[in-house]
Amino acid sequence: MSTPPSPVAACTAGTSPRRPPHDALRGDAQAWFESLRDRICGAFEAVEDADSGSDQPAGRFARTAWTRPEDGSLEGGGPLEGGGGVISLMRGRVFEKVGVNVSTVQGEFSPEFRASIPGAAEDPRFWASGISLVAHPRSPLVPAAHFNTRMLVTTRGWFGGGGDITPMFPHSVAAQADAQRFHAALRAACDAHDPAYYPRFKEWCDRYFFLPHRNEPRGLGGIFFDHHATADAAADFAFTRDVGEAFLSVYPRIVADRMHQPWTAADREQQLVRRGRYVEFNLIHDRGTLFGLKTGGNVDAILMSLPPEVRWP
Repeated sequence: MSTPPSPVAACTAGTSPRRPPHDALRGDAQAWFESLRDRICGAFEAVEDADSGSDQPAGRFARTAWTRPEDGSLEGGGPLEGGGGVISLMRGRVFEKVGVNVSTVQGEFSPEFRASIPGAAEDPRFWASGISLVAHPRSPLVPAAHFNTRMLVTTRGWFGGGGDITPMFPHSVAAQADAQRFHAALRAACDAHDPAYYPRFKEWCDRYFFLPHRNEPRGLGGIFFDHHATADAAADFAFTRDVGEAFLSVYPRIVADRMHQPWTAADREQQLVRRGRYVEFNLIHDRGTLFGLKTGGNVDAILMSLPPEVRWP
């Protein structure tokens, strides 16, 4: 996918908005998100292959490209392409449903939305690229997981994202051990850049992935960060890459360690009920869902995070 022109380029001579240092990272960021997608998909397919005791065939990702409609043209310049992305979806014997999406889009924020986006009040045009993943394993004893990282450029630029783990039996010894491994990997990624990152981003995750209408957390947490922009954009990008590496290093191993454990019909019932919490959060509170829908994103890609089967008691 070619990298579209900067949305913060000059509209007319002498009236160029301030361009953040992130603008120069657009091509590298898009390439990173796409390469991480490929490596994660490969790791998940390897997990599918390792479950040789199942009667079902090993799953493979099916990829569907989509294109965002053009938004018109830049005044005094060339066309403002909408961009697009690729949905990578797998339904297998280990992963009942897992999606790994990458998108790179640009356009213009609506008047009612731009007030909430840093830098959009000065110029409503934006460029955004990122990767988003949600895994719903078939076994109730294997935790679900979410991961995403992204870069967004207006007249300002920043990174955001994180990852969290959602066991179906969050109070079990096994779930607590899995969460400890997951958090340790994310902590190491954070500590390599700033020891203050992990406690701050963990607390942010705990606060964000909380369902106030049920007064309970969605799962056992992880890290979450947004509008992350220090004085060194390249260092911020390196941190974002390390978060992706941490997720790739730990979550497939957790899945592989749990996927052969036997489970019961009662376990499955609990899984379906817990998945309902996932649906409630993503449709009511999730920022990525709201951002995608309000910026003309692909609806199938946005709602990819929803589980394939769910139940409310």
